[in-house]
Amino acid sequence: MCRGHLALVFFSLNAGMMPATRMEKIMISKNNYELTEAEWAIIQVIWENEPCAAPDVQELLEKSRNWTYSTVKTLMDRMVTKGLLKTEKIRNLILYRSVVTKKQAQNSEIIRTVKRAFDGAFTPMMQFLLDNTSLSHEQLNELEDLIRKKRFSEENAGEK
Repeated sequence: MCRGHLALVFFSLNAGMMPATRMEKIMISKNNYELTEAEWAIIQVIWENEPCAAPDVQELLEKSRNWTYSTVKTLMDRMVTKGLLKTEKIRNLILYRSVVTKKQAQNSEIIRTVKRAFDGAFTPMMQFLLDNTSLSHEQLNELEDLIRKKRFSEENAGEK
């Protein structure tokens, strides 16, 4: 696991190091975007190139995925139905844009993993990541800084 993923867990979950409570679980399920591996591949191309047409997406994914145009178009249409993408028709051209931001998708993916593998509890997940990931002193310092900043911002928010 790369440093960015571990930092994202500390930074974006907004739940500190406490186990998930009933309230957190309610908040977690709001705006849950579950993307399949294929949808991840497509939406990443769209984030980098939006708006874009299905043929363009297929061309950009051709080398890595070897998908036909009909496969890409079907997947993109399903993503529209799921509310992940939206379309805009200009004459005979259908352009696709993302409805979900990268941060929203990442957050949903992390939350889904925590729920499935750690029953929604953040502390055991963080312990697992720390025990099973090689981190340099610099990376550990960065993570400690993120935790300090989070504590400081929450303490200051409580004073207002």
